[in-house]
Amino acid sequence: MQPILSNNYYVNFQEDAYMKLNAYIAKSNPSKIFILVDENTNENCLPILLQTIETIKEIEIIEIEAGEENKNLDTCTGVWQALTELGADRKSLLINLGGGVITDLGGFVASTFKRGISFVNIPTTLLSMVDASVGGKTGVDLGVLKNQIGLFSDPEMVLIDTQYLATVPEREIRSGLAEIIKYGLTYDVTIWEKIKNFNTLSLENISTLIHRSIEIKNEVVTEDPKEGGLRKVLNFGHTLGHAVESYFLESEEKEKLTHGEAIAIGMITECFISEKLLGFPLNEVALIKDECLKIYNKVQIDTKDYDAILELLIHDKKNVGGQVNFVLLSNYEKYKFDCKVDKALLIEALNYYNS
Repeated sequence: MQPILSNNYYVNFQEDAYMKLNAYIAKSNPSKIFILVDENTNENCLPILLQTIETIKEIEIIEIEAGEENKNLDTCTGVWQALTELGADRKSLLINLGGGVITDLGGFVASTFKRGISFVNIPTTLLSMVDASVGGKTGVDLGVLKNQIGLFSDPEMVLIDTQYLATVPEREIRSGLAEIIKYGLTYDVTIWEKIKNFNTLSLENISTLIHRSIEIKNEVVTEDPKEGGLRKVLNFGHTLGHAVESYFLESEEKEKLTHGEAIAIGMITECFISEKLLGFPLNEVALIKDECLKIYNKVQIDTKDYDAILELLIHDKKNVGGQVNFVLLSNYEKYKFDCKVDKALLIEALNYYNS
């Protein structure tokens, strides 16, 4: 697969990616190399990576607990302290090996430690490959509010190796597929057509879409690096989806949703709103709901939960002046930014999902 240039760094693929990593290490000559993992990637992915790194430099492993609930400043403090105790300096290199929690948090840690050290991202989940691999967003959650603390900072490079996907549970593969569906609805409908024709969910049929998804996101973020315009299209399904995800994360009684499961709810409800406000074809809204519910189990959202979910919308970091802004569709690949939606229609959309 061809490398993809994103701003000042490349997204490299498969065996070629490790050659590029080793060449970078040889040229930059870091004082010490650190690899950030969680308990899952430590066991399943780190052995693969260590076999490919060619260096005589000392390598230290820093492990954090897996899960979105650990994507916070307390975890950052622990990693900053570990770096300090292990002798990291401004010439050190941090390699982030894991899903979006690891690459988001690791990028933030690296970008702020001693005012910034170099880092490389190696996403190991489908979601992080197609969503966190480009764009330069780093950060952590504030309580249940997602990605409230962070900054834009580019890695030295990103490595995509699909063999890591074999270490990921199928539920997580489905989670990442939601972001690919988003690209299909908003930007390249041929992706959506391919997903609808999947008979089974396999690494073979997904891998053909990973490169295209990264191309799309890269095209968007390169044109709009700080989310002033076009980049807002990436928020489709995420406005209501993030609120649902945060609510289920916060609740002690409910099973936590994966990011993709919540974004699927967001896409179904926001397609429904799109039909009401922009005339998105109603038969296509029904089709999108049916296809998504073939991939993601139906989640029962109690009506008594609506107010708490809608309250979380107010805190979405994409809002300006307390006004909730949505990306909506008038048709496939035809989007409109900064759409205002009243509470009654939001409730109607949640009812549509539940129906």
